[in-house]
Amino acid sequence: MTNYMKTIGIEVHVELKTKTKIFSPSKNGYGMGANTLTNVVDLGYPGTLPTLNEEVVNQAIKAAIVLNCKIRKEMHFDRKNYFYPDNSKNYQITQSRTPIGYDGYVEIEVEGKKKKIEIEEIHIEEDTCKSAHRKDVTLLDFNRAGVPLVEIVTKPCISSPEEAKLYIEKLRETLFYADISDCKIEEGSMRCDANISLRKKESDPFGTKVEIKNIGSISNVKLSLEKEALRQEKLLENNESFPAQTRRFDDKLNDTVLMRIKETGNDYRYFPEPDIPYLYLTDEMIEAVKKTIPLTADERREEYMARGVSKINSDKILLNRSLSDYLNKFLTTDIDFVIATNLLLGDISYYLNKHFLKLEETKLTTDKFTDLVNKLAEKTLTSKNVKDMIEDILQNEASIDEIIKDKNIVNITDDSYLEEIIAEVLENNKESIKDYLSGHDRAFKYLMGQVMKASRGSANPALASKMLEEKLQNLTID
Repeated sequence: MTNYMKTIGIEVHVELKTKTKIFSPSKNGYGMGANTLTNVVDLGYPGTLPTLNEEVVNQAIKAAIVLNCKIRKEMHFDRKNYFYPDNSKNYQITQSRTPIGYDGYVEIEVEGKKKKIEIEEIHIEEDTCKSAHRKDVTLLDFNRAGVPLVEIVTKPCISSPEEAKLYIEKLRETLFYADISDCKIEEGSMRCDANISLRKKESDPFGTKVEIKNIGSISNVKLSLEKEALRQEKLLENNESFPAQTRRFDDKLNDTVLMRIKETGNDYRYFPEPDIPYLYLTDEMIEAVKKTIPLTADERREEYMARGVSKINSDKILLNRSLSDYLNKFLTTDIDFVIATNLLLGDISYYLNKHFLKLEETKLTTDKFTDLVNKLAEKTLTSKNVKDMIEDILQNEASIDEIIKDKNIVNITDDSYLEEIIAEVLENNKESIKDYLSGHDRAFKYLMGQVMKASRGSANPALASKMLEEKLQNLTID
């Protein structure tokens, strides 16, 4: 099949973390009973007037900053006029002509190379209510009506489904660590629509654009675009044309499904919202918002890697905000970050996941964690010791020294004593020595096991392994 160039654009709606809605004092919440977080403004009663939530503007400014956008200092809101059951006012308040942010970018890494995904604009708007379809009945939940959103629109600069997936992942990470949104795609606080068109070469005009809606996960962003590209390629190879259309991704069919044909352009009759005054941002307002931005994901990653943590482990720990926030408490200390990260990602995460616990629900104080890391660095504790101690470390208020004493943990780190044990093991296992010197790796594991057995498990494994290997390398086959 002929290769086609793919041109992809992404639109993402992100719910902002605010206490109340964008134009009313109703609580901005999730998971409450249907229609319990509403008032007359959300329901669109005639004669009601919107009042702009200042925190929404601050969050949108923050989004523009972390997404490297230029910020518009003079703006107004617009009415987007259309009729639909989930839109009781028959218009949605949005920003059409004066988006708060524009000309930004998100940087991703594709096959070792960095690429800037250009952002066309970021605009503020209100969400509509949620529709629930039950056979021939549609139910409306106005808890979502008036929830503040920013819509982030890329330029048509994404050239593959993989790039689209990486962009959404980076966007989610950036907004989440800036405390702009919880970005929970499964709860709808981050929703993605994608559009794609194909052409044979860059000098050709853009192909027919197809929009894909209802993409329910980041992995499905890539999958839906791959499926849609394949569908279009087959049609183009058969010299078949197709109209501009909107499709949705069906998880069960694992494919895109037609929703509607775009016969004509939508005319929403945008005009400035008469009930909300023009908004003017000052440099002081923007600077005040900048000061509220916490350490970003990229800044955290750089800090960890500067302390010797691998990029893989840095990325892993950033997938868990709780672990990353905890690790950041030690940025001004000199503890071994490699050991600290391995502990958090290893035994600690395993225990937390097994017992459905959060780190903040445990007894792991910063002093206790520092002591634990230092003892591992000094090799007075081993990784096996930690596995034996982990429940006490996380569930008891006892110090590390008290836990060691209670469990009667003793680690042999005396070189001369270890040399005696190793010498005895080698004396009693001549055949295993021959096997090792003949290239049989299993022999070393066996000999190491004998050393640990002779020491009753109290020998420091790393030290014992190093000393055993040195002894063996100085031996020859008789």
